[in-house]
Amino acid sequence: MFDQLPPITKALMWSNVLVFGADLLTGGGLFIPFMLWPWGEFPVGQMHGELISVGFLPWQLVSYGFLHANFAHLFFNMFALLMFGSAIEQVWGQRRYALYYFVCLVGAGLIQLVVATMAVEAGQRPYPTVGASGAVFGLLLAFGMMFPNRQVMLLIPPIPMKARTLVIAYGALELFLGVTSTQSGVAHFAHLGGMAFGFGLIQYWRGRWPFNRH
Repeated sequence: MFDQLPPITKALMWSNVLVFGADLLTGGGLFIPFMLWPWGEFPVGQMHGELISVGFLPWQLVSYGFLHANFAHLFFNMFALLMFGSAIEQVWGQRRYALYYFVCLVGAGLIQLVVATMAVEAGQRPYPTVGASGAVFGLLLAFGMMFPNRQVMLLIPPIPMKARTLVIAYGALELFLGVTSTQSGVAHFAHLGGMAFGFGLIQYWRGRWPFNRH
């Protein structure tokens, strides 16, 4: 089954798995500069008697999407990438699919950068963001727009529903959790950012609102 995956989806899955393995082998410290940090400079430890500081760097808007906090985080993102991404790539082709994926990933990172920076300015401790979830939520949106009536089966809970219903439900849930901050440690606004940037790119390609072409 894995050998039959379209090439970009396969490459993304392999990249995420290999980086996760390297992260485990090196104890995680090597990849701290590649996590998405808020704007500023924050001390994270010492090496050879010198203070090590981190903060936002441009490449983090891409690199954070290949790092994951734990195996469950990686598994669910890769399962969604397999479930939704492969179907989208087969329809769009490699170039458009890759462009869409990274637009969602970077868009989610930009939204999270703003949210995390505002949190630090409000007095909260700085924290890094990792994971492909922002891009995955963009894929979920695209799948729902392309195949609105296709039945999909959730893992938890195992309930079948139409793809359109799944997109609306997840979008509403992420908005609620993000606004109320009822689930800490999850970048809900990054997820919404991935969906928002994905929606904008699809509408641009279609020449529809807010990119109406006359």
